[in-house]
Amino acid sequence: MLEELYIENLAVIEKACISFRNAFHVFTGETGAGKSILIHGIQAVLGQRVSKDWVRTGCDRASVTALFTDLPECVLKLLSELHVSCDENQITLTREIRADGGSIGRINGKTAAISNLREIGLLLISIHGQHDNQVLLDSEHHLEVLDEFGGNPDFLTAYQEAFRKLQSTARELKKLKLNQQQAQQKKLLLQKQIQEIGELNPQTGEEEELENALIQAEHVERIRNDLAGSSSILREECIVQMQNAIQYLRGIEDVYPDVQEILKRLQVCMIELQDISRDLRDQSEHMQIDENRTEQLRQRYQAISQVKKQFFCDFDELIQIYHTACAEIDRLEENSGKIAELENRKKELLADLTEKANALSDYREQTGKKFSQRVSEELKFLDMPDVILTVRQEKGKLTIQGRDSIVFLISANKGETPKPISKIASGGELSRIMLALKSVIADRDQIPTLIFDEIDTGVSGRAAQKIGTKLREISRNRQVLCVTHLSQIAVMADTHYMIEKHDEQGRTITQVHLLDFDGRVQEIARIMGGENPSRLMLENAREELKSFAEQG
Repeated sequence: MLEELYIENLAVIEKACISFRNAFHVFTGETGAGKSILIHGIQAVLGQRVSKDWVRTGCDRASVTALFTDLPECVLKLLSELHVSCDENQITLTREIRADGGSIGRINGKTAAISNLREIGLLLISIHGQHDNQVLLDSEHHLEVLDEFGGNPDFLTAYQEAFRKLQSTARELKKLKLNQQQAQQKKLLLQKQIQEIGELNPQTGEEEELENALIQAEHVERIRNDLAGSSSILREECIVQMQNAIQYLRGIEDVYPDVQEILKRLQVCMIELQDISRDLRDQSEHMQIDENRTEQLRQRYQAISQVKKQFFCDFDELIQIYHTACAEIDRLEENSGKIAELENRKKELLADLTEKANALSDYREQTGKKFSQRVSEELKFLDMPDVILTVRQEKGKLTIQGRDSIVFLISANKGETPKPISKIASGGELSRIMLALKSVIADRDQIPTLIFDEIDTGVSGRAAQKIGTKLREISRNRQVLCVTHLSQIAVMADTHYMIEKHDEQGRTITQVHLLDFDGRVQEIARIMGGENPSRLMLENAREELKSFAEQG
């Protein structure tokens, strides 16, 4: 529960330290005294949005610190997950608001993310203000209210897990199908590449070999003649002249013995030249002119050149394009298989989701009956005996929240057809209907503190007394804080704070006072009859307070 709230330099509140207990507390005061500032302070420490305008004029910052004790199990679990130590089952939350617009959160004095304050705050305090009546007027919130009353999140959790799986599969399938559509043109291009290059069937190193072969084929006549001519020159000129040189040298061999070594070398050269001449003659004789083969080589070379030009690449790149296209085609075929697989998976997930959606709808239907009965009972207690609340449930398309559309209908008088709340409920009726909702939902959650900011708007007399009784009843199991302007509610509180403002050295200051019995008499009499209450008003206030004090 909220045990203590300390506020400093928040708007017109210079300093205030308020202690609470596990009971029914009310805050009263004149209009504009600063009751809303108190609520703003609590919202700030719970991690809600703040404004730099909340900082007291002339101050650098405002701060709000709240001490919570007797923490419920869900809060202890969250603190453990956030690695926040918790001694003696209590925790302090602090929010500093700077005049420059920034803010700082602290848990047990240590800096913490504002989001962490918000997570913890949602489990500690539930605040209902006048604007919350919009929840009733806007049917989009009715499903959320019904699920909160149901108190069993398992059906919705199981459904949402299945829904997200289906969403993920559907997104992946859509992406693959889109890619497949975009890949169709690419596939046609790849098939064209494979067909045209495949028909050519180029082999590694073929182009160089082809060029060499074609050069020889196109110059075979010239090569043959030059080979034969070279053989003839060696045989008819070089060898004959060398033979003559040998004859001359042999003529002087007997008188010049040193020439013998030279003769041996010449004879070796003679033999080599004769071999070369024969080889040249043999190559010339074996070289044939084959016009058909030359044409084939020429056509093959031209075909390769044409395909290279078509694909703007060299010969080696042409072979690489072919292999890459083949691999890409195989991958695209694999994607087609995956699409079929995902189609089947999507059908299975949709069937499972539909089953869970039906289970969730059945659960909500049963919850709606219980909800309608409980709220109608509460409304009777709140002096609306003829008002019947019903839950209209319609099934539609599958969304993250299920397939159900929920609308709360009320019949304000006996025999009337139920209609949407927004069409027939007055301000006072909305306040009581919301209190009824809060009352039945409070039985299902573990939130230890409930705050009602002017829940009595638009009501008076007997209806106000009923609201006070209901708040008092709720406070026997939960801590209740209520800002009110009605004496019927104020007299039922266990603890009464008065918020008042006064001028001090030319500035407005708001203070929060804990009222004793006599102070409560004065304040309740003021609420009843205005400033300077009569003796009768004071006596009535005193008797009312005594009556509820005796009830305990």
